[in-house]
Amino acid sequence: MVNSEDILRARILVVDDHRDNVEVLSMLLNAMGYMDVEGTTDSSAVCKLHLLNDYDLILLDMQMPGVSGFQVMDEIKSMGTDDYLPVLAITGNSDLKIRALEAGARDFIAKPFDSVELEKRIHNMLEVRLLYKQVSAHSKAQEALALQDVLTGLPNRRLLNDRLDTAIKHANRNSMSVGVLYLDLDGFKQVNDGHGHDCGDKLLKIVAERLLATSREEDTIARIGGDEFVIVLAQINQASDVHRLASDVVRVVSEPCIIDGRVVKVTASIGVSFYPHNATVPEDLINYADQALYEAKRSGKNQYLVADPDCGNRACITDGSGATAVSASWVGRM
Repeated sequence: MVNSEDILRARILVVDDHRDNVEVLSMLLNAMGYMDVEGTTDSSAVCKLHLLNDYDLILLDMQMPGVSGFQVMDEIKSMGTDDYLPVLAITGNSDLKIRALEAGARDFIAKPFDSVELEKRIHNMLEVRLLYKQVSAHSKAQEALALQDVLTGLPNRRLLNDRLDTAIKHANRNSMSVGVLYLDLDGFKQVNDGHGHDCGDKLLKIVAERLLATSREEDTIARIGGDEFVIVLAQINQASDVHRLASDVVRVVSEPCIIDGRVVKVTASIGVSFYPHNATVPEDLINYADQALYEAKRSGKNQYLVADPDCGNRACITDGSGATAVSASWVGRM
């Protein structure tokens, strides 16, 4: 909710081509208790000032030489930074009142000012404006939560699909490849069963941090549920880059963790697929990597396997020590 202190701390800009009018309005606002009031006689500077300061209210004279109040409103709307136009139109011309409202002003005040009316209109408009900002901020926060895994803060499956789709489109335009690593923790159930879910949650956070530290800035790491993670490697030129990262991930995940004074250890099994060699759409790429992951777990765990586009899954294995056996025929396709 918006309280009176929030309203009095609101950022206000007074715009009038006459310096005396700016000063009078500013003094009136200060007398009402408003703490953050600025003024300008340069209507051409309003958009730049608003972009820098994000005013909660702009008291805008409609009739000014050069750039009129109507032109200022059009420019603010064209900035596209906010759906809400925080303009209180000021005019001594009664014919311009309706026009100002139709142009997007939230309210108007007529010259000469009635101080009581001015105070009420400003207060009411600021209350609505600040409520709007609160709702907008909450909506953005909810939208961000809808795209993030609550426990680790990593992208979730929904955002993963979007990032992978974007990576594919970029790779297609630039004749590059995309790597997808589907990761599952070996022994995670035993951690939960033996040490409790709180320990398991802390372990997942540690794994997420290690994955972030191992990957590149342009890559996407997502947790898609339980102990499963997916890494999207965008802008790949050489298959060796993906093999190197997969080997590094197997290594860093297998390093012991100290959680609540106890040593906890898991390993990682990973399935790898490539765009465009395995598939050209996100769902199929993830499915190929998932199949390779299944084979990696079935054939010994603590390793990664690469999905082969011609004959199912052909092993490209690391034993966790960093040693790799890379299929030359596969690398040659990159």
